[in-house]
Amino acid sequence: MAFASMSHPYWCIHLQAILIFCITLLWLQYTRVASASGNDTDYLALLKFQESISSDPYHVMSSWNASNHFCNWHGITCSHKHQRVTGLKLRGYGLRGVVSPHLGNLSFLRNLNLDNNSFYGEIPAELGRLFRLQNLTVRNNTLKGDIPINLTRCTEMRQLVLSSNSLTGKIPLEIGSLNKLERLSLFTNKLTGQIPASVWNLTSLLFLTVGFNNFEGSIPEEIGHLKNLSFLSIDGNKFFGELPSSLYNLSSLTVISVASNQLIHGTLPNNLFSNLPNLQVLNLDGNQISGSIPTSITNASFLQTFDISDNYFVGKIPSLEKLKHLQWLNLAGNILGNNFNNDLDFIKSLKNCSELEVLGLANNNFGGVLPDSIANLSTQLVQLAIGGNNIYGTIPATLGKYTNLIALALGFNRLTGTIPASFGKLQKIQLLELGENQFSGEIPISLGNLSQLVELSIPKNNLEGKIPPIFGNWKYLLFLYLSVNNFTGDIPFQDLSVSPLSKLLNLSHNSFNGSLPVEVGALKNLGTMDISENYLFGEIPETIGECISLQNISVLEYLNISFNMLDGEVPTEGVFRNASAISVVGNNKLCGGISELHLKPCPIKLNQQSKHRHLKFSVIIICVAVCVSLLLSSILVIHWRRKENKTSSSTAPTIDQLSKVSYQNLHSATEGFSTINLIGYGSFGSVYKGRLESEDKIVAVKVLNLQKKGAHKSFISECNALKNCRHRNLVKVLTCCSSIDYKGQEFKALVFEYMSNGSLEEWLHMDAESLDHQPRTLGLDRRLNILYDVASALHYLHYECEQPVVHCDLKPSNILLDDDMVAYVSDFGLSRLISTFNGTSNKQNSTTGIKGTIGYAPPEYGIGSEISTQGDVYSFGILVLEMLTGRRPTEEMFKDGLNLHSYVKAAYPNNLWKIVDSVLLPMQVQEKTKSAMEEISIEEPILKHPNEEKAIHSLFGIGIACSVESPKERLNMMDVTRELNRIRNAFRSCE
Repeated sequence: MAFASMSHPYWCIHLQAILIFCITLLWLQYTRVASASGNDTDYLALLKFQESISSDPYHVMSSWNASNHFCNWHGITCSHKHQRVTGLKLRGYGLRGVVSPHLGNLSFLRNLNLDNNSFYGEIPAELGRLFRLQNLTVRNNTLKGDIPINLTRCTEMRQLVLSSNSLTGKIPLEIGSLNKLERLSLFTNKLTGQIPASVWNLTSLLFLTVGFNNFEGSIPEEIGHLKNLSFLSIDGNKFFGELPSSLYNLSSLTVISVASNQLIHGTLPNNLFSNLPNLQVLNLDGNQISGSIPTSITNASFLQTFDISDNYFVGKIPSLEKLKHLQWLNLAGNILGNNFNNDLDFIKSLKNCSELEVLGLANNNFGGVLPDSIANLSTQLVQLAIGGNNIYGTIPATLGKYTNLIALALGFNRLTGTIPASFGKLQKIQLLELGENQFSGEIPISLGNLSQLVELSIPKNNLEGKIPPIFGNWKYLLFLYLSVNNFTGDIPFQDLSVSPLSKLLNLSHNSFNGSLPVEVGALKNLGTMDISENYLFGEIPETIGECISLQNISVLEYLNISFNMLDGEVPTEGVFRNASAISVVGNNKLCGGISELHLKPCPIKLNQQSKHRHLKFSVIIICVAVCVSLLLSSILVIHWRRKENKTSSSTAPTIDQLSKVSYQNLHSATEGFSTINLIGYGSFGSVYKGRLESEDKIVAVKVLNLQKKGAHKSFISECNALKNCRHRNLVKVLTCCSSIDYKGQEFKALVFEYMSNGSLEEWLHMDAESLDHQPRTLGLDRRLNILYDVASALHYLHYECEQPVVHCDLKPSNILLDDDMVAYVSDFGLSRLISTFNGTSNKQNSTTGIKGTIGYAPPEYGIGSEISTQGDVYSFGILVLEMLTGRRPTEEMFKDGLNLHSYVKAAYPNNLWKIVDSVLLPMQVQEKTKSAMEEISIEEPILKHPNEEKAIHSLFGIGIACSVESPKERLNMMDVTRELNRIRNAFRSCE
């Protein structure tokens, strides 16, 4: 009966419910344990990571909230079984913050990808706890610090990608423990030292990219152990010696890129391409490799890029007809060819290279005529550079078929004939360089079709006739260089006025006539204009003043109108106020101008007086108004000073009466001198960022540490040095404070204009995170501008101040940079005023016994010599060498008689590229191969700037000449500024 009752449906239902309840209890217990030990840990780690993100411009983390399970959050991948985080991928979202060390708690994490964001700070060592981690990629951020040794504990690692950051230090020796590593990518950092020997034991390695660091040493034969290596990039370092022979036995290699190192001597083996049958990229640019091009290249059927530019290769070019996939062929800057007629015969073999985009043959020893086969190249051709050879004859009109050309450079040869009208078909061309040949005839009117033209350079030819009215079609033109020809007629300023011409207009040494039209005023942004050595006449139009309306931001810097037949009055405003910025010599009918031009005074014309009666009446009204304003201002100032003298505490009598601000104002402006607002240290105090409410202005407040010996004198010295000094490259003191703080202690401070880009020291040597977390690099153009700014400030202090000033402490930390990277000399706490009485120089010292900073102070100061302007020149010379080499004068290597000056002088002039800062070597990143492992990229040098090497060579010369031991043998700042201006003009003319 009991059994019968159990079979009743009612009991069955209850039994099922009991079973379900029990199972549920067991499941809840299990999930609680699992959650407590795993899921909660992952959840909390992700929340901590989220807290470390300070900026999320695309709101990609909006899904990271309690309404979603964390496995459903954007960028998160979880395992199906345990619901543990196995992947975190937030690539390319512009996230800003630090990499949270809590990520080290994601114990199931296999893939971590934070590429292309703005993460800063250091890579947390806690990531070394991720024993399952296979892929770590954080490239293109601003991470700093060393590579954590703990990362080498992640023995499952396949990909370690840390490129394009600001990492420092050396590669950990323990990296050899990552024996499963397939990809090691460290390019574009600040790493130093040698490649650890343990790297050559990573036999699973497929990709090794360490370019654009400061690695040194030789590449050992042990690289041959990497039997699976496919991709090798060590560009832009300081590797020396020969490439090891074992490298040529790695048949799996598809890319070898060793550009811009110090690899010397030796030749490439003739069977190189036979031993490396899969090679797609061979980039040897910018070394000192010699010998012939291996003949085995004739069978390199997979080769896409062959760049041996800027080496010492010689001989004849082999046939390249089998290189059907060739895209980039750059042989420029060698000694190839024999100046024979058949030197360019190999061009015929390029007929089958249907993918060719770049052909660089410039600056070699090629001779003969330009063969007709030049017209049989790929129609995909983008760059064609054959300048700097001994090629003669005419240009084949068939070159006009290359309608995809962006750059065509045929200058510095012996080409004759006319410029082909077919060039008008090159409608994508941006650079057309034909200078220093023997072209004749007129400029073809068809060139007006080149609507994308940025630079047209045809100087030093035999061109003639009038300039056709085509300039107005060039909407992007920045450079126009037509000097040293036989052009006649009017200069077509009407057409030029509608172009964006801003870098260079050089029409000098021609036969232009007529007068300057009023349309010249439309060239508001022009950087350099040279129309000298022509037959211009007439008055200079007043509208030329409009060309320099932006002079304060260095838009127009030099005007050369010398040796014409101009007449009339020279203006005294704008660029005409600065004699060093203009040249008007050789125009005998000019008059007026500033006294430094030494022109005769202009006669007074009665009809002119009557003609401008209304203008003069307006001027009188303005003058009266100004005088009244000045009178009222004077009365107010006198009243204010008398009142202040009665109420304020006395200060040293040598301090100029600067308008003062109260301690309370500065305390409020800096939030109580909070460490959050601390932005640096001066010679005698701390510098804070603050906002003056009365001015609604961000300022820098230098608070003197009065406990430090010499601080009082430093305060007085800085006030005296700056009280009458006004120059655009001197930091401007806004006000000062001499008062009592809230503790009853004496308080002194100076308030300066705030410089948002910090100091030059930070840009040269410190990590990007120091101010704005943005990558920081200074190209040659910016370094040149900064040096000119600093030199201009010293020139002013030494020669143009009411009382000459010697700075005494010039160094990168005392050079500040504003929003536009204009440089300002600061910190005059050690400066001296120089006055002369009866021919005797008298130095007014600021602080006894302190004469500058070690490494920057001249040697004569160390033996008790008096301060002088030549001491500043020495400091400037050391600054130049530091900016060019990237080395401080106080580095450990400079001992036992070796200093920065002698270090550079030993390499000058032939080996400068061994010591120049690698940042100054122009580079570009190019995709060269594809792989299943996301993006494989390589950075390789581009063709060097045409005038870059000359500029760097000249700058090194200035640095050496300024920093010689004997003060009498040093340059003076007048010579320095003149030479820097010449270098800048030459550099910009070829940018």
